[in-house]
Amino acid sequence: MELRQLEIFEAIVRAGTVGAAANALDRAPSSVSEQLRTLERSLGVTLFERKSRGMQLTPAGQRLQGWARRLLETSGDARSDVAATPVEVRLGALETVMAIHVPRMLGRLSARRPGIHVKTAPTTSRVTLLDDINSGAIDAGLLLDLGNDLGDLGFDPPPGDFAYLDIETVPLSLVVAASHPLAHRGSPEVDDFEVYPLVGNSSACSFWLAANQMFSPRMRRTEAGSVVIAKAWTIQGDGVALLPDFAITTELAAGELVRLPVETPRLELRLVWCADREDRPGVRDLLYAIADPGR
Repeated sequence: MELRQLEIFEAIVRAGTVGAAANALDRAPSSVSEQLRTLERSLGVTLFERKSRGMQLTPAGQRLQGWARRLLETSGDARSDVAATPVEVRLGALETVMAIHVPRMLGRLSARRPGIHVKTAPTTSRVTLLDDINSGAIDAGLLLDLGNDLGDLGFDPPPGDFAYLDIETVPLSLVVAASHPLAHRGSPEVDDFEVYPLVGNSSACSFWLAANQMFSPRMRRTEAGSVVIAKAWTIQGDGVALLPDFAITTELAAGELVRLPVETPRLELRLVWCADREDRPGVRDLLYAIADPGR
C-alpha cells in the first residue's frame, strides 16, 4: 500500500469517478484505474462498486477512507518536519464568528507561535463546518454553543470523535426599541413576551437557538435573514430580539435599543477539533496559543 495509491483513492472518493479523479490529478484515466486495481489487489478487497452514476465505496472502502486520511496527514507532517517547512493550520468558522472573534485568536497565535500559517475557511453552515472538521478538510472550527456536550445549544452534530475547548463567553441581551411597552416595565415576566414577535436571523442561527431555550414555541417568530436586519427591524417595530452584545453596542449607547433585565443563556465560543488529530502540528500549536490563561 503506497502513498500515491492512497492519494488516488482519496481523489476518486472526492470526484466520484475515475475520469474526474484523473482530471483533478492531471493523470491518464488508465493510470488511475491501474493504481486503484493494484491497491485493491494488495489489500485483497474491493474498495468501490462501479455504478452507472459513479464509484460507490464498499464497506471495506469506507474503512480505508479514515485510514487513508490519517496516513496521508502523517506523511505530510513528517515531510514538513524534516524539511523544516512552515506549519499550516486550517481554521473554519461561521461567518459572524470569523469576522468578530477570529482576529483576536490569530493575534494571540502570531504572538505565541510566529511560525504558524493560518488558512481560514468561513462558512454559513454549522453542518458543513463540522463535516469538514470530521473529514480533515480543516483542522479545527469555531462555533457558538453552550452546555457540557457539543450541540447542547439545540443542533445535532454529525457522528465523529469531536473534542472541544470553550475559549470565551459571548454575552447576549434581550432588547426592544426605546418606544416598546416592555422598555418601561421594571421586571418583565416570560408571559409578557408572548404577545410580541421574536425577531431573529434564521432558525439555524446560534442566537435564535439560544432564544428557543428562553421562550416557548407559542411565541411568534419572525426571520429577518441576518443579525443586521433583525436589529433594524427591532428598532423600528414592536418585536423583541436576542442579540450578541458586540452587535448592539452603538444602538444601546444611542438609546435606540433598550436592554431588558432578564437572564439570558450563556453562549460560549467553542473551538472544535477531532480528538484523534490533536497531536498534529498546527492543531497542537493552535490549542497551545488559545489556551493562554491570560486571555
